[in-house]
Formats: sequence, structure tokens, C-alpha cells
Amino acid sequence: MSFRMQKINSLIREQISDIFSRELDLKPGVFLTILKVDTTTDLRYTNVFVSVFPEKEGNYVMTALKNERSNIQKNLSKKISMKMIPKVVFKLDATEAQADEIEKILRTIELGE
Repeated sequence: MSFRMQKINSLIREQISDIFSRELDLKPGVFLTILKVDTTTDLRYTNVFVSVFPEKEGNYVMTALKNERSNIQKNLSKKISMKMIPKVVFKLDATEAQADEIEKILRTIELGE
């Protein structure tokens, strides 16, 4: 990844994080973390990978993000001065949940032997 793309991803991550903290109203006890921002080289899309705690609230948070996407996009375009602002796409990162599941399976196999 080029230095330019790294800077763009970092800037977008920082601004979206700021927008989340100021304007995204989630129910108490639900935490949202931006894990990674990956913008396409043509700057049309930026994939924002998020992690949710507790994991069972993933669908709730993704619905909230989907409902607020246009406002987030509008606020992002106000905060960043680029010729073209990428369209934001939110994706739930389930890596941690998958790792937990694999760990459970391995423990089951280990105990079975």
C-alpha cells in the first residue's frame, strides 16, 4: 500500500472516529471500535471494519450504522477536503468471534483425546 493511501486511510479513520464519538448514539453498554479502514485505489469506496462489544449487539450496531450512513458521509465530506470523498461502507469484523470459536473447537478436541 502506498504512503498516500495509508495517509488517506488514517485521515478517514480519524474523522469517522470523531463523528462516531460526537454523533452516533448507541444504547448504553454497547461499544464500537474501528479496526481498519481500507480505501480503494480509485477512491470510490472506503471499507470501515468495526468491532462491536458485546458481540451479540453486532446486528443492532450495523443497523444503526446503515441508518446513519448518509449523515456520517455528509459529515465526513465537511471534515475532509478531497476532490472525491469515498463512499463509506461499514463491515462487521468477526475475526475475534471466529478466533474464539476455533479456540473452543481446539479445546474440545484436546479434551477428547
